[in-house]
Amino acid sequence: MAIKMHTDPAQEPSATQRAYLAIRRMILIGDLPPGEKLKIEKLRSILEMGGSPIREALTLLVSDLLVERLDQRGFRTAEISPSNFAEILNLRCHLEEMALRESLSNADHAWEDKLVITHHRMMREPRTNVERFEELHKTFHMNLLNACHSPVLLKFCNQLYDLNIRYRYLAGRAIDYSKRDIGKEHTDIMNAAVDRDADAACRMLLDHYRNTGAFLEKHFSTEAAE
Repeated sequence: MAIKMHTDPAQEPSATQRAYLAIRRMILIGDLPPGEKLKIEKLRSILEMGGSPIREALTLLVSDLLVERLDQRGFRTAEISPSNFAEILNLRCHLEEMALRESLSNADHAWEDKLVITHHRMMREPRTNVERFEELHKTFHMNLLNACHSPVLLKFCNQLYDLNIRYRYLAGRAIDYSKRDIGKEHTDIMNAAVDRDADAACRMLLDHYRNTGAFLEKHFSTEAAE
């Protein structure tokens, strides 16, 4: 006999939160391309909800830098450019190094166990399952930083991760990792972090970001020139 689980209504996401998560996902994976005008009626049809939570969600996404507000003309998805990506990458490297060093100085066994488990789950997930892999990938990278005791710094790192991953999704199948062992890069970063070797962990993490960043910068610069 099946047991029916009852969800606590207080734990259910609000309509605004549901709209926020749905629109955010569509922007990150490219279903809503850069610079597209976001029409409330169209989003109402897609999301099957009222206009008020959608407008509230778009306002939240403006704060996330994924949506731009147009004076008296509504909203659009944020534009992309090589210079924008370079700025995101530069900020990400600086802020995540700061967060990782603090995280490793505060790390305990619970943090270590969580990091190892999330690394294991990420490594087991096929990269062909793109959205699920990216979800686990983000969890691994954010867990590296989670012992950092600066909520504002962690919020910025989380936001920059999303801005960066949007570029990865937009590059799509053009990304070629054949000359890199991404799995080994992640494992080496984890091992250095578990050893509390902040210098090695930061060096490997930033190399990991910059290697991918160099490809993406070249990819989007080429596209812009065409």
